[in-house]
Amino acid sequence: MFRKNMYLCKSFQNKINKINIDMRSRTAQWFECKIRYEKTMEDGSMKKVTEAYTVDALSFTEAEKRIMEEMSSYISGEFEVSDIKKAVYKEILFSDEDTADRWYRCKLQFITIDEKTDKEKKSSIVYLVNAGTLNGAVKNIDAVMGQTMIDYVISSVAETSLMDVFEYKKKNEPDDKPEYEQ
Repeated sequence: MFRKNMYLCKSFQNKINKINIDMRSRTAQWFECKIRYEKTMEDGSMKKVTEAYTVDALSFTEAEKRIMEEMSSYISGEFEVSDIKKAVYKEILFSDEDTADRWYRCKLQFITIDEKTDKEKKSSIVYLVNAGTLNGAVKNIDAVMGQTMIDYVISSVAETSLMDVFEYKKKNEPDDKPEYEQ
């Protein structure tokens, strides 16, 4: 049964990457980074804020370097990386919807039957899901999981404080489509 489940996981990964234009998946080693800096508020005052971001990296050192590079183009002035930790999720589901501006931590339980004991076994996996609302996150999970044969239960969905996710891109890989293709 274990080998069959491993096959289903690979099958799931292959299907999830082909779902539709609105959803795509990325599996990697993710790090959550917190950046502290002085932000200009709407009333013109300056306030020290801490914002959370996620980056794709192989090590803590690379994660720090990547978040510094990414944030230097968004923040004028000094800032510091106040915290870096490995993310509990290995896979992120991205949505291309314009309203998908929030990140949700979703815990799914996959249900399998142990052939030797005929008992139900549950294994939990955490995903980070991009959506505009909590119901949108559930809808996105169902859209992805509906393409598979895996039995699952959504055990929790919680909005995170993440501001953005930065994926690794090759140096010659363009960031966006040219305007004439949009």
